[in-house]
Amino acid sequence: MIGIIGIVIIFVMVFGGYILAGGKMGIILKALPFEMMMIGGAAIGAFAIANDGSAVKQTLKDLGKVFKGSRWKHQDYKDLLCLLFELIRLARSNPVAVEEHIENPAESTIFGKYPRIRNDKDAADLICDTLRTAAMNYDDPHQVEEVLEKRLEEMAHHAQHSTHALQAVADGLPALGIVAAVLGVIKTMASIDQPPEVLGKMIGGALVGTFLGVFLAYGLVGPFSNKLKTVLEEEAYFYRLIREVLVANLHQHAPQVCIEVGRQNTPGHHRPSFAELEEALKATRDAA
Repeated sequence: MIGIIGIVIIFVMVFGGYILAGGKMGIILKALPFEMMMIGGAAIGAFAIANDGSAVKQTLKDLGKVFKGSRWKHQDYKDLLCLLFELIRLARSNPVAVEEHIENPAESTIFGKYPRIRNDKDAADLICDTLRTAAMNYDDPHQVEEVLEKRLEEMAHHAQHSTHALQAVADGLPALGIVAAVLGVIKTMASIDQPPEVLGKMIGGALVGTFLGVFLAYGLVGPFSNKLKTVLEEEAYFYRLIREVLVANLHQHAPQVCIEVGRQNTPGHHRPSFAELEEALKATRDAA
């Protein structure tokens, strides 16, 4: 919602100020379709050249996050802590019994209680692979922690590709605006024998290209890239929480302590209170 409000403010302030200053929208509206075709079309073409099919799909999919925000909400963090608590407690009491859950999370009754986490392949794989490593009696938790850190870095690098792609488009838009403006000047020079009032409108239309390139770059695409980067960085905390809890488990801390480590590493605006989490864990124990 805040993103839509921001876009409305941009358009109202820019074009409202232009109109109040005595500017006429006629020239802009007449030139806009052609300038948008040149600048927008060239930007889309350059974007397609610079990225493969999967990256294009990922970027288009991620654009929705600019308005929706992070996919992981307060309840998801609480569910994740409860899921990890159940798995760690079961692994401590019956290492054999936990194998059926980590080998096939799609059919697991424990994972089934938390479908949003189960359906996220990265989260499920991270949990299952790390618990599988713990079941192998891995004697160096620090080495596992290093492996997890590298895996999270690779995940974050892949996730951030959309922001880099959008920022590259934003960086190129002002130059594409100049290209469109130069073409407008060439068109104007071909009509140099026309009266000044005609040439003035033609020059004004050419300058719309420069305006449009800069406006799109710094008013829309650039902010989209920055907001998407912030959202993706916030989503990465969800996976880092998994690492913190499972590394604490490898150090043989008590299950409750492992979960408290995770709670403390939850982003502040999503962090459940100690009493709230304790109540959720008690409900988990009672249901087991």
